[in-house]
Amino acid sequence: MRGLLMVALLALLLGVGVVALIENQPGYVLVAYGHYTVETSLWVGLVLLALLAVLLYAAIGLLRKLFSGQRSIAGWLGQRKTRRAARLTHRGLINFIEGNWERARRQLIGGAEHSEVPLLNYLIAARASFQLSEPDKMREYLGVAEQAGSDAGIAVELTQAELKLQGGQYEQAVATLERAGRNAGRHPYVLKLLHKAYFGLEDWDALLKLLPELRKHAVLDEPALLELERTVHIRLLEHCATAESGDVPAALHQRWQATPTALRQDKVILRNYVGALIHAGDASGAAKVIQRALKQDWDADLARLFGYVELPDAGRQLAQAEAWLVDHPRDHQLLLTLGRLACRHELWGKARDYFEGSYRQRRTAEVCAELGRLLAALGEDRESATYFREGLLLREKSLPLLPQPKQRAPALAAP
Repeated sequence: MRGLLMVALLALLLGVGVVALIENQPGYVLVAYGHYTVETSLWVGLVLLALLAVLLYAAIGLLRKLFSGQRSIAGWLGQRKTRRAARLTHRGLINFIEGNWERARRQLIGGAEHSEVPLLNYLIAARASFQLSEPDKMREYLGVAEQAGSDAGIAVELTQAELKLQGGQYEQAVATLERAGRNAGRHPYVLKLLHKAYFGLEDWDALLKLLPELRKHAVLDEPALLELERTVHIRLLEHCATAESGDVPAALHQRWQATPTALRQDKVILRNYVGALIHAGDASGAAKVIQRALKQDWDADLARLFGYVELPDAGRQLAQAEAWLVDHPRDHQLLLTLGRLACRHELWGKARDYFEGSYRQRRTAEVCAELGRLLAALGEDRESATYFREGLLLREKSLPLLPQPKQRAPALAAP
């Protein structure tokens, strides 16, 4: 309280002093501009100058607020457009997933202008155009997408290749992917698409060259890679076997030697190789491969193929197969082969015994057909027809259950 009184007393004394100073020393200020002059006392001039400074400061503050307000309005409007673009993109993606291609494309293109990632909008709009069978629109949006960013080239080429693969345009897809696959380490997905394109073209030589890259970059898991490798080598063998010119057996042998050692032990590939040799007329080569393989590991399917090999000495071939029967007496495939070899050697009774032995082990349409035609040739038509009928029913296992007419009792002869 005492301090407040002291401040008030000092302010009163200061005010009295200033008033006395103004009365005794008023001062003089003259401002002239052209034909105009303004005269006032020094103290009034100082007050006016202070008011002018205050007004100038207020004007500057007002202008600053106005400009900052415009920026905030512009920012608000920009954020609103960005939010709207995000909503359109979100709806477009949902409609694309749901298969509403036309609506999805319209929303994606509408949201692309103010989207933070317009590349995504244009790429999916191109996919929607593909689904709508509008290739011109698809190319247009892919072109715009490529201009959306300096690093968008690979993404655009991959999308273009995927769409061509879906449309069965394998050659165009290969051309696009070979441009994009210059750096497979950075873009292993290119290799996966190339694998699909080459497979669609049935370009087995190109796939064979691609296999090391697929394994190096782990594009496919090991089981899928092994299955692909097996398919490639089987198709290459088939291609050699169906060649219309040249030495087919020699080409098959060369192709077999180029097959990796591990795959030459694969039973599926081995059977295809033997079948190709038989088809090419190289019976001796096929027999050697079968005998060598069965000595290492028994395979009933290879034993069956031995029955298709026509060697000059049928008796010796039959003896070889009968030697296998000692270790595999219940193998129905071997028994079927023995029956065929006995027929080739014109041992009809032995052939029938072997065929019937195979039939007892497993009733297949193949052994029924063999028994049917042998018995028909031997004049046993009723038994032959029975086997043919059974073989046909075994082959046609998908027949529906249908009611059948009842057999009529034979009419009695008149007394």
